[in-house]
Amino acid sequence: MTPKAASSASSGPSRRSFLASTAVATAAVAGGMPLLAACGGSDSGSREGTTSGKDAKKILPTYVAGSVVTPDIPSKNGSSNGFTGKLDIADLKTSVAKKLGKGGKVTVMSPFWGSPPKGNNPYYTAMNDLIGVDVRWQNQDGNTYDQKLGAVLASSDVPDVVVVPGWNMGGRIPSAIISKFADLGPYLSGDEVKRYPNLAAIPTDAWQRSIFGGALRGLPMPASYVTNIVPLYRQDVFDKEGYQVPTSTDEFLALAKDITNAKAKVWACGDMKWTAFNSFGVLSGSEKPLGWNLVDGKLVYRIETEEYLEALEWTRKLFAAGVVHPDFKLGKSQATDPATKFAAGEFLIYNNDISSWYGLTASQATQNPDFKVSGMDIFGAGGSGPTPWAAQPAGIFAFINKNASEAVVRDALAVANVTAAPYGTKEYMLTNYGVEGTHYTLKGGVPVKTDQGNNEVLNAYVMVASPASTLAHPDFPDIAEAQVEWQQRMGALTKKSSFWGMQITEPARYTNLSNDFEQLEDDIVRGRKKIGDMQQAVSDWKSKGGDKLRDWYKKILDENGSAAN
Repeated sequence: MTPKAASSASSGPSRRSFLASTAVATAAVAGGMPLLAACGGSDSGSREGTTSGKDAKKILPTYVAGSVVTPDIPSKNGSSNGFTGKLDIADLKTSVAKKLGKGGKVTVMSPFWGSPPKGNNPYYTAMNDLIGVDVRWQNQDGNTYDQKLGAVLASSDVPDVVVVPGWNMGGRIPSAIISKFADLGPYLSGDEVKRYPNLAAIPTDAWQRSIFGGALRGLPMPASYVTNIVPLYRQDVFDKEGYQVPTSTDEFLALAKDITNAKAKVWACGDMKWTAFNSFGVLSGSEKPLGWNLVDGKLVYRIETEEYLEALEWTRKLFAAGVVHPDFKLGKSQATDPATKFAAGEFLIYNNDISSWYGLTASQATQNPDFKVSGMDIFGAGGSGPTPWAAQPAGIFAFINKNASEAVVRDALAVANVTAAPYGTKEYMLTNYGVEGTHYTLKGGVPVKTDQGNNEVLNAYVMVASPASTLAHPDFPDIAEAQVEWQQRMGALTKKSSFWGMQITEPARYTNLSNDFEQLEDDIVRGRKKIGDMQQAVSDWKSKGGDKLRDWYKKILDENGSAAN
């Protein structure tokens, strides 16, 4: 699965949510990430561990809630803010009172999915004029970004700003971040951030995740901490056939068998492994610190738990029962282009990022007006309710070169202050939709991107910094409402592990210790390997460094305390 923008009607938050998703991170990690060969620099910055508590409070920016706009559905239980009212273009608010940029040039390297537009296009020109900075984009193919990132950070030619997604922080990348990028504390810590009101309104938890090597180095893209993996289903078909949404894993299997008719080329679902992990209460696997938790006084890793094996066994049963669409048996967690076959009714349920709830709806609106997708509440297992674990409150970061002059740092922060503008402002509208009449037109009061908008207003400026996690779809406000309400229901059930919210740099010798587990998971659920093979792999993991890594994490826990609730 490759990160890319949704349909032409997609709103900014949908794209941001998808880019930040755990699903994408998992897919990227599954492909394998080459290690950064060398980071260079006299202060190679190999600081390990984390910074929290009193030490973090000295570093973190002062939080000042934004007052320019008010969400229709405020954040609750870790959810995004929701906007469901009519978007009045004529009444957009202003969140940046004066141009903070001083006209300097700032180079930015960022992952890009699609064909990057020319540098002098109307969108880039309008954004640069609004900010007062000459931003020069060095967009790189998002599918191979880890390779480019490693090469650039190993060189002496590092751009002024570099965007690093969490799923690209394997190998020695975290150490390179510490050695190559600036401490932003002098510009943002405490009340210093008030010079940049939109950055001051970013939640503190997201800033906590931006501390690397004891210093505030990252500009974050905040995210809801509720799992972004939703069991999406064809509600229109369910309503027509009288299918009931399952409330347990047993009910799901029974329903799946009822739905499946291989002769008619209809199967129940895709690979449901990610939902199984949430149903059985398996600790997060996409963000390493979250895979650890203190249980009855002992620190355990996700792969050591009974819940982990039970989730794999249940997913294996689905494949064995023949209820999974054949495309998902090919060896990857997600089939190629599953959305098309989901829309065609070849299968009725599958895991995907919450942004796909909107993306599928928008893409089918004209060609299939009866199409309706919805999200199942995560169902429980073994007679118990689901116990999903919290995701991290930020997953993508922009960093500023440590050798940048103060003028360049200030100009980069001016960029971030505009891109972090909240929904309902002129700055947000330009950042996410471009110029009216050129990049979008209004149809019934709803902004719809033109072909030029789809080509130019893509994943560039939105990657520098973002407002608090937001869901808003002016063309389908009911979807935004359903998404936020789903997050709030699931958030009420969500637990935070001992290391939630911490940005932890593992010792380099352990960074690839768990790399092979996802492939083994996929082999087991497809019947190519057995549960016993996983148990052996766990035993090998312990002896090859897992137990020593446990001791290392336990020391961090003893020094910093637990974030668990």
